[in-house]
Amino acid sequence: MIGKIPKPGKSFGGCIEYNVLKKEAAILYADGVRIDKTAHIIDDFNMQRKMNPGLGQAVGHISLSWSPEDKERLNDEKMVSIAKEYLQRMKIQDTQLLIVKHKDRAHPHIHIVYNRVNNEGKTIPDSFQHLKNIKISKELTLKYGMHIGQDKEKVNRPQLKGIDKLKYELYDTTKAVSQKVTSMAELKQELLKQGIGMRFKYKSGTLEKQGISFSKGDYKFKGSEIDRSLSYGRLSKQIEQQAQQKQAEEQRPTLAQQLREVINRGPVKEQSGHHSVIDLFGRIPIITPEPEPDPYRRKKRKGQGNDQDQSQGISR
Repeated sequence: MIGKIPKPGKSFGGCIEYNVLKKEAAILYADGVRIDKTAHIIDDFNMQRKMNPGLGQAVGHISLSWSPEDKERLNDEKMVSIAKEYLQRMKIQDTQLLIVKHKDRAHPHIHIVYNRVNNEGKTIPDSFQHLKNIKISKELTLKYGMHIGQDKEKVNRPQLKGIDKLKYELYDTTKAVSQKVTSMAELKQELLKQGIGMRFKYKSGTLEKQGISFSKGDYKFKGSEIDRSLSYGRLSKQIEQQAQQKQAEEQRPTLAQQLREVINRGPVKEQSGHHSVIDLFGRIPIITPEPEPDPYRRKKRKGQGNDQDQSQGISR
């Protein structure tokens, strides 16, 4: 299961019309609003938001999507049940709610519209929602045995929008650049050329690095939030290995150097009175000696029969 959270909106009218009036859309669940008419749904949401007029962006909107492999295992009741548990874990409670199912994609997915002004007129905070969404979506996927999403390399990039699109841009660029550098400083410099900022997180009161983040425009993400392979520990280990490999390659003699060394040595060496020919690369070929004859093996005399013939002669 994957949860997507766009920025909070200002207009309940536009959000609800998009979700409810879409072809083959079906309202699965509602709490605190009338669903006989679209206009009534909008009016009810707007009525409650007036309890907190200072909150400009009162429209909460979340979509939950499952893999096509889960289609046969999901019905309307199951999706609503998972959505309620998701909202509870996200601390989105005691407020107006609308859950709508769409059928415009091959995979099962629903849209949740909620009022950020709760039933008591208080604001439902949206801080750290994206981080909580990733964690909770994964936990529920594992809990209900749903299909795990595709690898990042297989995701259809052109269909991505908003935060997800930006995260994949950061992932693709950072992965590509990180494979060509030999130090974190070089990585930072190369990413800056691509318009991506990179900052370290230090252990309190020390210069010990313990985290890394990447930014573009107004958005900043921890490396591990984009992908586990971009955490500080894994990224620094990868780059360190690349630096060691490059150093080893630079120290390895070239073919021309090996040839000059062989020529300077001369073509023949003597060891223990034996002549051993040295090949082009200075290696002494291994010569396997012929096996010595077995001294205990009895030689058959000329004209001598086998034991069976001798025993037959004696019996006669």
